[in-house]
Amino acid sequence: MAKHRTFTTSFKKGIIVPSLIFILTVCLVSAMFPNLSELILNQMKEFIFVNLNWVYIWTVTLFVFFLVYLMFSSFGKIKLGSNDSKPEYSFFSWISMLFAAGMGIGLMYFSVAEPMQHYTSDVFDVNHYVNRAKNAQLYTFFHWGIHAWAIYGMVGLALAYFTYRYRLPLSLRSCFYPLLKNKINGPIGNAIDVFALCSTFFGITTTLGFGVVQINSGLRLLDIVPETNIGYQILIVGLLVSLSVFSATTGVDKGVKLLSKVNIFAVIILLLFVLFLGPTVYLIGSFTEGIGNYINNFFNLTFGTHVYDQQTLPWFYSWTILYWAWWISWSPYVGLFIAKISKGRTIREFVAAVLIIPTVFNFIWMSVFGNSAIWFDFSVANGALGALVSDPDALMFRFLEYLPFSTTASYMVIAIIIIFFVTSADSGIFVMNSIASRNATSNPKWQMVFWGLLLAILALILLNAGGLQALQTMTLITALPFSILMVIFGISLLKALTIDRNYYAKDFSVTTVPWSGDNWQNRLQQIVSFKKKSSVEEFIQSTVKDAFTDLRSEFSKNDIVASINDFGVRSKMEIEIKHDVLNNFKYGVKCQLKLISEYVLEEENLPDVEDKKAYFPKSYFGDSRSGYDVQYFTKKELISDVLKHYERFLEIITEEKNEMFVSSNRNDSLE
Repeated sequence: MAKHRTFTTSFKKGIIVPSLIFILTVCLVSAMFPNLSELILNQMKEFIFVNLNWVYIWTVTLFVFFLVYLMFSSFGKIKLGSNDSKPEYSFFSWISMLFAAGMGIGLMYFSVAEPMQHYTSDVFDVNHYVNRAKNAQLYTFFHWGIHAWAIYGMVGLALAYFTYRYRLPLSLRSCFYPLLKNKINGPIGNAIDVFALCSTFFGITTTLGFGVVQINSGLRLLDIVPETNIGYQILIVGLLVSLSVFSATTGVDKGVKLLSKVNIFAVIILLLFVLFLGPTVYLIGSFTEGIGNYINNFFNLTFGTHVYDQQTLPWFYSWTILYWAWWISWSPYVGLFIAKISKGRTIREFVAAVLIIPTVFNFIWMSVFGNSAIWFDFSVANGALGALVSDPDALMFRFLEYLPFSTTASYMVIAIIIIFFVTSADSGIFVMNSIASRNATSNPKWQMVFWGLLLAILALILLNAGGLQALQTMTLITALPFSILMVIFGISLLKALTIDRNYYAKDFSVTTVPWSGDNWQNRLQQIVSFKKKSSVEEFIQSTVKDAFTDLRSEFSKNDIVASINDFGVRSKMEIEIKHDVLNNFKYGVKCQLKLISEYVLEEENLPDVEDKKAYFPKSYFGDSRSGYDVQYFTKKELISDVLKHYERFLEIITEEKNEMFVSSNRNDSLE
């Protein structure tokens, strides 16, 4: 008998259907009308970069300072998971994976191209080599440093916290939970995930396209292939996507982790090769001076808008603002992957590692490659490398020709680009499948193959039709609304962290301090009942009034005049001892409203609650200190509590240093 296999999928229709419709529509329009699409999208991008660039500046700045604040605050010790959770990956594996996913091919593509483009730009002092070289390094550091990783860290931290601390799905919708509560499971949540899925797909597609062009260019320069054309690009895409799908199907613990480790070792070998066979002394000195220059100019760079220097504005839009938009557009994908691998880390450990370690490595990498290229261009090549800045695909390979063993180094660069792409694409495929399935625990492997094929087909169509640039521009435009969503992530995260800290810092109620095992049945009945306003008023008019009456009588026997104030209402009462020179002593009890969580209303294994509103008797004092719930006090316990505060009052007023707090003119101000 033939075996029948049931077609299974973990895709969620509310996410996958609108996402595919939008992805296919945008890609096909970009391929069919590349020039028109690019023209319209470029006009939109130009308007945003010129008129709304301050949004990018302020949001990125907020992300940097917010994460630094969390790292040094008491929130830093909170774990991304339960308090006893442990990291799933070793520190080296963790850093390798987040670094490979976060930067990838960009390090190879821009490590020589960006410093050289800044170095040859008319924006800088074209007649002074030193100023041009310093500025090239400074702005490369700025674009690849703490600010870029703060964008990734912001999304990654929010996702990891809500996923592992609140046990919500690994999804951007989860970051809105403190604000939207269960509404994240409806259409609003689906819309957020659709946005994240489309943004991730567009980012990986454009990276695949540009990575393929650079690999093809390197193979042509090495005479491995005769030319750069669509035929060779199909072969390259097929190889890269096949490796990516295979790695993704083996899971994060195997394929992704292994390739990330291999890549880190490979880039370190290439880095040391250029460092020791290039102008070593110059590189070490320029790196040292570059770090100092970056620190000295950190705040000017962070808040700089170039508004006073109009001639630099086009450069500012084309580099800094474009970079911030690019990092933001990539942050859903990178943030999701970083969150996936960060369970068990503390917030302090997460922020410090994500902000500092990749930043330092990027600075070393960019200094070694960028400053070597600048040194060769000035000292050996007589401007030949600077003349190639319009061909960044080939610039890395042309630069290596000035070093010994250049052919071997070029092969290594191609291998690293391939591995970088595979590590980016396999983690991207994993993330896209996770979004589309709402983080399902079990996924059929055909879904990984599906994402790989879709990436390959659409990237090749766009490459052949010339629509890849339009898609990249589309991705940059989506960064504007997502930057606002990221600010809301921060608000939501801070609200949740505050609740988290207060939850674990909350001690036993003051009411429970004098408890013994006597009358424990009555205590339990009181604990599991939610009081109405009328019952609290009855408590005040009976237990509280009786206690205050007995206290007034006893004070009178000791020649102390005490009065009871009920303000003509049933919901408030206080005992007061007035003074002429000293501040008055007051101890009062009032009816206080509190709102009950919806979870309590829905929970069957808790006492029945008919209304979200509940009331309790709360103490208050004459010096405006915060009071507490006294609903469980008996008459004697309430008398004891008043006497404790009166003893404190007498202790304070006898100390000379407290004169400013106990003088009689304070009585009027505290009324």
